[in-house]
Amino acid sequence: AWLDEAGQKRFRLASWEAIQRRLAIHQGSALITTTPYDLGWLKQRLYDPWKQANGTHPDIDVIRFDSTENPAFPKAEFERMRRELPRWKFDLFCRAIFTRPAGLVYDNFDTDLHVVAPFRIPDAWPRYLGLDFGGVNTCALYYAKDLAGVLWLYREYYPRTARTAAQHVAAILAGEPIINGKPTRPTAVGGAHSEGQWRSEFAAAGLGVHEPAVKEVEVGINRVYSAHANNRVKVFSTCTGYLEEKATYSYATDEVGNPLGDGSIEDKHDYHHMDAERYIVGWLHKPVGAASRIGSSTRGGVIGELCMIAKGHDLGS
Repeated sequence: AWLDEAGQKRFRLASWEAIQRRLAIHQGSALITTTPYDLGWLKQRLYDPWKQANGTHPDIDVIRFDSTENPAFPKAEFERMRRELPRWKFDLFCRAIFTRPAGLVYDNFDTDLHVVAPFRIPDAWPRYLGLDFGGVNTCALYYAKDLAGVLWLYREYYPRTARTAAQHVAAILAGEPIINGKPTRPTAVGGAHSEGQWRSEFAAAGLGVHEPAVKEVEVGINRVYSAHANNRVKVFSTCTGYLEEKATYSYATDEVGNPLGDGSIEDKHDYHHMDAERYIVGWLHKPVGAASRIGSSTRGGVIGELCMIAKGHDLGS
């Protein structure tokens, strides 16, 4: 399979996984030629493992080159872009270097600091559930709170299939541990303030859901941002859907990459993990001296290139 410009935001992790299934029978390889647009699945699932292996990964190879490696690309134009473009944009689009783009909502989320290897959650830690409702897009995030008050995201639920409220509740609770002979029931918070009917149906199915503490999206974002700034949230590396959204959740911008100024989120309806997190973290944490930063971002531009060669059928598994 040859995937051109698969680094774009709209090319999601689910698409990559679907392609891997198509290649599985014959253990087919995948060639990706793309500009790096953000820090999403392409970086997390392919570039980072290759880099951690010091370029000797058995299944992944990466070839990065500046725009000037193309003999037809004028060096004077390259230098002009270096002078005039923001550093992050020049690195992404002219040098194919993964850089945190402006406009990223949670620009203080550090994968080196906030992402951890999975471990067994102690039974004594209270458990919480953030919920975003929808017949097909119901999403749940599972958190446990340690004795120091740090929240550990240890599991995610996002089936992407149509289910009734009762079916969702049964599936959500099925994976939780049984303690002292009784299944645990996390404290659940979720849905917009207008989604009282969803909360009623979930309660009727056996899972009571609290209404979120705040209505305004930006206030909820501030609380999550503050939690990251104060290292109050840790994430299991297995929560890949969450990590992909965290790396691409951005403020909407105009044609030249400047924020629109109204706090609107680009493609907000696609970010169910971020909504679920905002509901539960906003309910548990008040901000501690940190606020969200609105920067600038851009879309488009096909100059620098990154070439990834994925060898084997098990990539992404």
